[in-house]
Amino acid sequence: MEQLEFKLEVFEGPMDLLLHLISKHKLNIYDIPIAELLEQYLHYIEQMKMADLEVTSDFLAMAAHLVYIKTVSLLPKHEEAEDLKKELQGQLLEYQLCKEVATRLKSQFEGHNIFIREPQRLEADKTYHRIHEPEELLKAYQVAVGKAKRNLPPPKTAFSGIVSKRMVSVTSRIVFVLNRLYESGKARYRDFFTPSEDRSEIVATFLAILELMKSKRITVDDDNTYVYFNRNAGVAAEDFNEADYR
Repeated sequence: MEQLEFKLEVFEGPMDLLLHLISKHKLNIYDIPIAELLEQYLHYIEQMKMADLEVTSDFLAMAAHLVYIKTVSLLPKHEEAEDLKKELQGQLLEYQLCKEVATRLKSQFEGHNIFIREPQRLEADKTYHRIHEPEELLKAYQVAVGKAKRNLPPPKTAFSGIVSKRMVSVTSRIVFVLNRLYESGKARYRDFFTPSEDRSEIVATFLAILELMKSKRITVDDDNTYVYFNRNAGVAAEDFNEADYR
């Protein structure tokens, strides 16, 4: 009994094969049925193996990609599958267009002798031919002036807001925290910062709380809700030297 032989078409790559399958089985390239296309694609891969043809990595990578799209499409939320199908559709259409252009170019040059002349030196025309609207010129001027101004040193008035801000010492905020806790023994953590909008005062208050926690004069609960005064520490406001925290 003679062994059955068959000859497979040779394709340049997976995109070429996909276009062939879509055309052969009359599939809609604008609404690709992934399950059907995957079945035909895997069937061709098996035929290649039976014919002892080399199945390159790009063919296997496309098979894995089609399997992934099919898997994602089976999920309850398959928005990703739709995006992947559109991406594949775009790649196929782009590849199809490139094939058509290549075929046209090939047909134009078949049977014709092609002559290439030596490169010629061309004189560059340096005449400026573009015509600008007045608004465009004004915008370009404003951009140029703006860049020039940015290179100049800032005026003294730009630093007035920084220089005029008062500096709050950490010691003064330590006294504030201790006085706040001395009567009741505890207070809300955020209440120490709520009355103030001055950044320097907020930073000084935060450093004061850290210093008091370090010296175990106060404790803060785990969720940073309350601050407690440790009366056993025997601390007094006058014990702190303001010069140490400036």
